[in-house]
Amino acid sequence: MANCLVIVESPAKVKTIKKFLGANYEVDASNGHVRDLPKSQMGIDVENDFDPKYITIRGKGDILAKLRKEVKKADKIYLATDPDREGEAISWHLMKALKLDELKDKQVYRISFNEITKNAIKASLKTPRAIDMDLVDAQQARRVLDRMVGYMISPLLWAKVKRGLSAGRVQSVALRLISDREEEINAFIPEEYWNLEAVLKQEGSKKSLTAKFYGDKDGKIAIGKKEELDKILKGLEKQTYQVEEVKNGERVKKAPIPFTTSTLQQEASKVLNFSTQKTMRLAQQLYEGVEVAGHGTVGLITYLRTDSTRIAEEADVAAREYIGKQYGSKYVANGEQAKKSNAKIQDAHEAIRPTDIALTPVMVKESLQRDLFRLYQLIWKRFTASRMQPAVYATTSVKVGAGNYVFTLSASKLSFDGFMSVYVQEDEKEDNNVLLGNLEKGSILKLDKLESGQHFTQPPAHFTEASLVKAMEEQGIGRPSTYAPTITTIIARRYVAKENKNLYVTELGEVVNSMMKQSFPSIVDITFTANLEYLLDKVGDGSVPWKTVVKNFYPDLKEAVDKALVELESVTIADEVTDEVCELCGRNMVIKYGPHGKFLACPGFPECKNTKPYLEKIGVPCPKCGKEVVIKKTKKGRIYYGCEANPDCDFMSWQKPSTKACPKCGAYMVEKGSKLLCSNEQCGYSADK
Repeated sequence: MANCLVIVESPAKVKTIKKFLGANYEVDASNGHVRDLPKSQMGIDVENDFDPKYITIRGKGDILAKLRKEVKKADKIYLATDPDREGEAISWHLMKALKLDELKDKQVYRISFNEITKNAIKASLKTPRAIDMDLVDAQQARRVLDRMVGYMISPLLWAKVKRGLSAGRVQSVALRLISDREEEINAFIPEEYWNLEAVLKQEGSKKSLTAKFYGDKDGKIAIGKKEELDKILKGLEKQTYQVEEVKNGERVKKAPIPFTTSTLQQEASKVLNFSTQKTMRLAQQLYEGVEVAGHGTVGLITYLRTDSTRIAEEADVAAREYIGKQYGSKYVANGEQAKKSNAKIQDAHEAIRPTDIALTPVMVKESLQRDLFRLYQLIWKRFTASRMQPAVYATTSVKVGAGNYVFTLSASKLSFDGFMSVYVQEDEKEDNNVLLGNLEKGSILKLDKLESGQHFTQPPAHFTEASLVKAMEEQGIGRPSTYAPTITTIIARRYVAKENKNLYVTELGEVVNSMMKQSFPSIVDITFTANLEYLLDKVGDGSVPWKTVVKNFYPDLKEAVDKALVELESVTIADEVTDEVCELCGRNMVIKYGPHGKFLACPGFPECKNTKPYLEKIGVPCPKCGKEVVIKKTKKGRIYYGCEANPDCDFMSWQKPSTKACPKCGAYMVEKGSKLLCSNEQCGYSADK
């Protein structure tokens, strides 16, 4: 029997895979990439057909030396890195670094598997293949484009803003999305509206029913102002409330589709409060293998980087059998629950599912750390639910007439729980009006009271990690493997601050984003980036040569960089001198940029190292105490407006205050886009600046 060597990416997989293979198989790990572009230079030969110059990654020499020894002993070498573009590239780099393509006396194969189970690994060994150079080229194109953007634009950010800043191809667009949303929120002018509800009682019933105001006999009416409400209330005086229509029906709630990378990140954020980075780290552990009592090391889920909702036939059959036995045949789904096909779906992976549905969360609970268990439970429940019948609600909708006006009541009751016996999503809310069964047309209802409330329309919500991932996926920016690293990077660079799940652009992020928009509009253009992603996918399926994409991209980037360099020359990047005097040496302090934005520093550095926070005045007196309002930042870098007399004065506002007071209620006004808005939410007064 031949000696075989299987090379995987991660040491965690070695243990899991080793137990499935016989004594003739040696399993070893490359610990991720072994070659990359050099850090000290761009590493792309622009003059010679854009050839990348790869070097061995620092610290990987010992790993390669060990692998070379193993290669010598083996007759067959299997490259078993991850089943995606990145994994394919790692296999190719291993082939080059270990010179496997030059070995005449050994057989070298590429194998890939979507889950780390005995069946999947044995099947992959029976169907070895060559390295897919289209996938490798797609990864090379992506790497080269990212390197060009990073190495050509970052020095400009260093010169204009501060050293150590960097620009990224996908990160810059993600930052733009968050910045654009912030601008929308800042420019949003709330509009007043009122709601009206009638609390009604049925004869002989103690329970009250709440009916919502709909409109009049001619159609729906939106109540915008208090005067409009008063007119309606006047018209409702002494009216009889009579049931005009009762409709009974049913509402079907479809079972969810299995998780993709994006939907797993979104749901884990909503339900478990995990960051995208944490979700991916835990999913990686579940995929690579964890110790389960009585089972040894087991890979519990399929591959975690996917945008497909397809499920392997055997897993589908096993799930339906399991559901039939555990819940009964009426719970088993009839057809295939699949997502509408999307042109952007770019690989043949399966959705994320448990490798064995029989390993229920209860069975593995004792073996897993709390967060690993919670994520596995979420994946297991979602997949099981996806193979189950829809939930069915019995619904009742009632129209109540009061003079010329109409109110509506609706209620629903779960009549068959279907998939919801396993998996209930966060947004499930039961109606208050549950018992409407005995309401009939013509029934008279007694008015208990009318309740009204003033409301204002709300601005768009700030992005959270979950909603940003959703927006990036919908707009075709990045791919399953890039969502989490992109978000992690912009937070780590302090371009974005995360507070209570929400993402806010920091002062530094605003400066970087405005410079990118001004000097490199195509890099931060959402459509351009999505088209580029599409082209990179085309490289992956063999339709477009990778160097064609790079050759088309480079001239425009170079032109933009050259133009920005010329513009920069005319900008003096001297430190701005302030009136603030250094109390240690008497020099006038200067404004500098740090990781958290602007600060004051003594120009006498390194002899004098004095620094202090920079409180930028906006020329507006504090509405509470009359001192100056200054721009401040939260610990995480989010900008707000506060009083310089803090802690003696606690004035603060997220919006920039104005010098004008509201003519309607006397509160201070804030700037909102081109308008001034009263800071008192109950007032709602607005005017042009």
